[in-house]
Amino acid sequence: MYQKYKSAELVKPSGLDLKDRLIGVQRVTKVTKGGRAFGFSAIVVVGDEAGVVGQGLGKSKDVASAIAKALEDAKKSLVRIPILKGTIPHEQKGKYGGARVNIIPAAPGTGVIAGGAVRVVLESVGIVDVLSKSQGSSNPHNVVKATFDALLQLRDAKTIARDRGISLEKVFKG
Repeated sequence: MYQKYKSAELVKPSGLDLKDRLIGVQRVTKVTKGGRAFGFSAIVVVGDEAGVVGQGLGKSKDVASAIAKALEDAKKSLVRIPILKGTIPHEQKGKYGGARVNIIPAAPGTGVIAGGAVRVVLESVGIVDVLSKSQGSSNPHNVVKATFDALLQLRDAKTIARDRGISLEKVFKG
């Protein structure tokens, strides 16, 4: 799922204190020759509020099992996100489908300035100070995936130094 991100570190759910947050439940309809068949789709984000987060989608004929399936799916896609003093290491843009998300580091005490699905994802990661702007599509599925796209592109200074094969001081001082 996250193969295109070099720095994506997959995490096992065992031993983590995961908190789940429901982003949305949609009633979906399939029209057949026998009439309409109703079902539900749920999107959920799980995180330990310390840098680990995952998202999942579940579909079922009833709401409770759709949410349960979404939780199972989310636990399979846990990744570690770099957090630096309660915010993110650098500004990053993410996109998925028609949704565009821009996340910007903020000074301590700013809080999470984000709306809807972006806020839920950032809070689940454990980021406490961040600015964000969501543009384009407001479809929660695509906004969540665009936020994950931005978060998975984040790299901390240690990762950059290791990738380039240089010292941490040289990253900052050139």
